[in-house]
Amino acid sequence: MSAENNKKIALKWFEAFNEHDLEKLLLLYNDSAEHFSPKLKIRKPETDGLIKGKAALRDWWQDAFDRLPTLKYEVIKLTADEEQVFMEYIRHVQNEEDLRVGEVLQIKEGIIVFSRVYHG
Repeated sequence: MSAENNKKIALKWFEAFNEHDLEKLLLLYNDSAEHFSPKLKIRKPETDGLIKGKAALRDWWQDAFDRLPTLKYEVIKLTADEEQVFMEYIRHVQNEEDLRVGEVLQIKEGIIVFSRVYHG
C-alpha cells in the first residue's frame, strides 16, 4: 500500500472512533490483529498491555465507548509510509484533562495488523 492509502485508513480510523462506531472500526483490523496500550496495562493488568484478535478489540473498545461517551480524538499529525502510519492526536473526554497521544498503525495489504499507543 502507498503512504497516501495508509493515511486514508488512519482517517477512517479517526472517523470510526469519533462516531463510536465499533463495527466500522473493527472493519479496519485483521481478524488476528494485536493492540498494545498503556491503558490496557492499568485497566486489564492480566494482558500486560497487549490484546490479540477482534474479539478482544471489540471488548476493549466497547468498554471505552460505554465508560467514556464524550470520547473524541483530534488529529494533530499523520506521518505515513508504505507499511505504517504514526498518528499524533489529542484525546478529549469531558471532565478529564486532555491527553496527547501517539499511535502507530502497522498496515499490510490495506488492513491494520498491529497498533501501539504511546502516552504518559
